[in-house]
Amino acid sequence: MNIFDLKQISSITIILFSIIDIIGSVPVIILLKQKAGRIQSEKASVIALLLMLVFLYKGEELLKFIGLDLPSFALAGSLVIFVMSVEMILGISIFKDEAFANVAVVPIAFPLVAGAGCITTILSLKTEYATPNIIVAIALNIVFVYIVLKNTDKIEKILGKSGLGIVRKVFGIIMLALAIKIFANNFFRI
Repeated sequence: MNIFDLKQISSITIILFSIIDIIGSVPVIILLKQKAGRIQSEKASVIALLLMLVFLYKGEELLKFIGLDLPSFALAGSLVIFVMSVEMILGISIFKDEAFANVAVVPIAFPLVAGAGCITTILSLKTEYATPNIIVAIALNIVFVYIVLKNTDKIEKILGKSGLGIVRKVFGIIMLALAIKIFANNFFRI
């Protein structure tokens, strides 16, 4: 594996960007902002970053503790990513969201940014890419998440409802391809 490989960093950044889908979450974030009064962009970004790094470094140990291996988890994760991509492409809702009091931590940092799909993807990416490249991609995505959280109202005005819908569907297709790739790469490793 190549360390600080621009091609790997670019690929991972796009994959995580698709999974996090912060642009597709703008309508949810706007609703949360209306209910809570404001979004603590810094707090949400830092907590999401910490969650991703914890799972990057300690996720495998946690899996071993409960008796799972990474290829099995990657396969399960590919199915979660598959379902999420179908939701995005078809505009349906299979996973249900709940409202919470502290919107910076829950639901923005977790599960909106660093949710099950993101954590599963990070663990799955470890089977394919060098860890330093994953860290750089995580950091780039968190910077983008922070920028989006700070500018949600402006983004909504720029993209409009139809623009947000198009972005969500494009990233849904990217996620679907990722799910198939992860499944194919890990199916025979079990």
